[in-house]
Amino acid sequence: MDKNKLKLTSSEIGTLWGEYVNGTMTDVVNRYMLSIIEDESVKAVFEDAIKTFAKQKKQIVTFIENEGFPVPIGFTESDLNKGTQKLFTDTFCLNYLHIMTLHGLLGHTTSLGVSVREDLRYFYDSCDNDAKRMYHQTIELLLEKGEFQRDPYFYPAKNPEYISSQDFSDGFFGKGRRLTATEIISISFNLKKSIMAKTLSIGFSQVSQSKEVRKFLEDSEKTADNQIQSLSKIMHADNLPVPKSWETEVTNSTDAPFSDKLMMYHIGFLFQAAQNYHGAGLASAMRTDLVTAYEGTILKNLMVTKKWFNIMVKNKWLEQPPLAPNRKEIAREK
Repeated sequence: MDKNKLKLTSSEIGTLWGEYVNGTMTDVVNRYMLSIIEDESVKAVFEDAIKTFAKQKKQIVTFIENEGFPVPIGFTESDLNKGTQKLFTDTFCLNYLHIMTLHGLLGHTTSLGVSVREDLRYFYDSCDNDAKRMYHQTIELLLEKGEFQRDPYFYPAKNPEYISSQDFSDGFFGKGRRLTATEIISISFNLKKSIMAKTLSIGFSQVSQSKEVRKFLEDSEKTADNQIQSLSKIMHADNLPVPKSWETEVTNSTDAPFSDKLMMYHIGFLFQAAQNYHGAGLASAMRTDLVTAYEGTILKNLMVTKKWFNIMVKNKWLEQPPLAPNRKEIAREK
């Protein structure tokens, strides 16, 4: 049996579909940012990212077409308005590429985990290697420019210890213990994601053409800010620093570089992806106040996603993924 002639499964087709749509969205944003970036070293990293996706996109299209599926519409030149004013600073652009690279790493790993066919496995393996290369590049450049935000430092204890009290889970009433290093992993990760979602919501709301879209983006900014405040309060209670905000990295431009469709999809993507990270944070939380914070955040994100879905469907902006066959309908046609 030829390992590369196996028919792709629904999961494999689904990952290719998602990689294409999300990849084309990010590619449009990257190409806009490349056009406004002034720093040559930052520009070089974006050029690498754009070339890398062009190679990946070609292979994704080949996989999809060979299975007889239509190539998704995704995002194209029609979603990019060329020659517009600068909406974000170079600093934000570099941080954006770093955060989106983290999303890419998770996406490629998930896609690899559900892939069986050999050529698809090796494709996602190469995508993962590309993302790791980009991850190293963005961190090195952020460190070089003094813009990388490191997580809080801890001081080592003399000996390892076991949990000895039920109070370990109590984050209320002042008798709870300090945050653990494992809890801070998720807190810091979620803070950085929410900070980027807030910053993009601010920038996009300045330039959106539709009043409905602008209202949604303003609401999503408030939701992201509430999530930032909720987790920051917990960090501050233990005298721990939080990542700095990027609001000042948005210029005063009202010139839209992207279609409303792309801006809406992007914010929806971030809120949906955040549910994975908030869920991981909830699973690792061992303090009741932290559990409550994550549960509230997940619920609010679901409300945002519902509004997002309604607007996307109303405007015919939400592309339909491949569906399972409708056996009853097929039988009726016969």
